Amino acid sequence: MPKTTVQDVLAAARAQTGLDNYSDAYALGALERLLDGYNTEARFTERGHGMAVKALVDAAATRMKIDDYLSRHPELLDRPIDKPMFVFGLPRTGTTLTINLLAADPARRSFLRWEIADPLPPATPGELHAGPRYEACQAQCEMAIQYMPHIAAIHMEWADSPTECQFLMTPSFVSQVYESQAYIPSYRHWFLHEADYHPAFAAHKRTLQVLQANTGGRWTLKNPWHPLFLDALWDTYPDAQLVMTHRDPAEVLGSACSLIKAVRPIYTDHEDLHAIGRDFVDTFEIMIQRMIAFREKHGWDVIHDVQYADTLQDPIGVVRGIYAKFDEPFTAEAEAAMTAYMADNQQGKHGKHSYRLEDYGLSKDMVHERFADYIARFRIPVKA
Repeated sequence: MPKTTVQDVLAAARAQTGLDNYSDAYALGALERLLDGYNTEARFTERGHGMAVKALVDAAATRMKIDDYLSRHPELLDRPIDKPMFVFGLPRTGTTLTINLLAADPARRSFLRWEIADPLPPATPGELHAGPRYEACQAQCEMAIQYMPHIAAIHMEWADSPTECQFLMTPSFVSQVYESQAYIPSYRHWFLHEADYHPAFAAHKRTLQVLQANTGGRWTLKNPWHPLFLDALWDTYPDAQLVMTHRDPAEVLGSACSLIKAVRPIYTDHEDLHAIGRDFVDTFEIMIQRMIAFREKHGWDVIHDVQYADTLQDPIGVVRGIYAKFDEPFTAEAEAAMTAYMADNQQGKHGKHSYRLEDYGLSKDMVHERFADYIARFRIPVKA
């Protein structure tokens, strides 16, 4: 399979957009590292390689279009992003349920799935949940349910669902999403231990400033991986409201590994389940260490903690607690919308998600021992 170069990606993005303005040197260096992993480690199928490279081209094209739009509308960069709320936690800890409840509040604005692929021009209020861009993405979501129901059972989003704001970082090529798709240990090491996350967050903010051009509402965002880069997030959004979800690490690892097991075969026919288990244990330990270090620097209460078990038992009560933490008004309109969301989205709606830790070279006792300090510190309910 021929190797893909940075220039190949940029040339395709230029052809797609008619623009030639990708000038972020750090992002191009990140893209080069990512392509090194793709070319030497990923073991893509031919189809998987084509899909992965197309995603890079689309990401570069999105970045070009955003920067071009801002060159013509520089006043958008003067518009603040006030007190954005970020929901994060180890993956599979209830971040999706939490963000969907928060997003039901009509006073809030979330980054929507359809905006990943087609963010420009910035949506008007009437286009957030309707229109050609929404409909095209919705058709893709419905196709995913039909042809990949096992993934829908694990994680399902509609076109206007709040999606992970790490997709605001993919056009900078500094994002965990790339490791989800392929085994690329060199990129993974760089991403976890060497990358500077600030350029990606600068682009993250610039994109939000474009997207909010015609729509109001407080930005409410989620990305499970934010514990990796809380310092850069805080430097970019110093008035951010931070919410972290917690769940039994044994359940977290089993569920997260299962999701990766389901996603990677889209791109490759080589899968090492034990490597997935080892990598995610290591990554989750790093996430916890950085989150604790951040709190030791900025104060333990800088992050509001939410237990997954509590969210399942009393979702509205948990959200009410989030609003109280940050002195936000919890309106009757917001509560009614959240209650309606819960009534229409019961757990298991798209199928049952089953997994076995042993498939990944792990066991419940092993995980509980490895994360004993984390479990004790945050009083996380675990199953014996």
